[in-house]
Amino acid sequence: MRARHFSPSRFAPPSTQFTSHTLRVATYNIHKGVRGVVGKRLEIHNLGLGIEALDADLVCLQEVRLFHQRDAMRFERTLLGWPDGGQADFLAPEGYDVAYRTNAITKHGEHGNALLARWPLGEVYHHDVSDHRFEQRGLLHVPVLWQGIEVHVIVAHFGLIHSSRVRQVDRLAQYLAAQVPGEAHVLVAGDFNDWGERLDAPMHQRGLHRARTGIPARTFPSRVPLFTLDRIYTRGFKCVSTHVPRGPAWARMSDHLPLVVELTPD
Repeated sequence: MRARHFSPSRFAPPSTQFTSHTLRVATYNIHKGVRGVVGKRLEIHNLGLGIEALDADLVCLQEVRLFHQRDAMRFERTLLGWPDGGQADFLAPEGYDVAYRTNAITKHGEHGNALLARWPLGEVYHHDVSDHRFEQRGLLHVPVLWQGIEVHVIVAHFGLIHSSRVRQVDRLAQYLAAQVPGEAHVLVAGDFNDWGERLDAPMHQRGLHRARTGIPARTFPSRVPLFTLDRIYTRGFKCVSTHVPRGPAWARMSDHLPLVVELTPD
């Protein structure tokens, strides 16, 4: 059964909406809002400031927590403690709509993908693309109404094994064929864990093209970025610019840097 479309008349525009012919999209793996192994530090409050500074129409997030009992207890006595609610809602700038779905259940909590949007959201869907029992992976699918155009946004976090990622591309393609009209505009954004730069070809074969201008933007690891793990693939859009924020503040907030692209409809 295909994802149901929404009627523009059902939605009041968010207060942050403004008219532009360019769609600004960011993807960011936030590492669950916590950094460090031995001396852990809470970065979720800094991440909120950083995400607002991105000034994106759509912010696609990975490794976002709804809850985590151990970390909530660890940081409850800090000056700026663990958020009372889910991280997606906490990180959303004023006026943004929020969609979140869990991918992985762990001993003390869970984490998943989120979408923060200046523009009205349709129904929220989740599709499990886990390839084996050691990695729980999923797709967050949300139709977004931008400038009268329905854009199907998929937030993804692919597996650590190349063969798993190839099968996840297949499952993504099958899901799009079943749930999204063939003429619809599509964005697939996230952390693809594609260390060997081998996913562009299978994605291209399925009609999805990486948003890039020139050399692909490196986003991992954040202190000395060497790899282009974070990407945005599109259908029905042209990429006009890409940007990766750099500097000590960005390097400390997550092990990934955000990728920001600007798109125009084909």
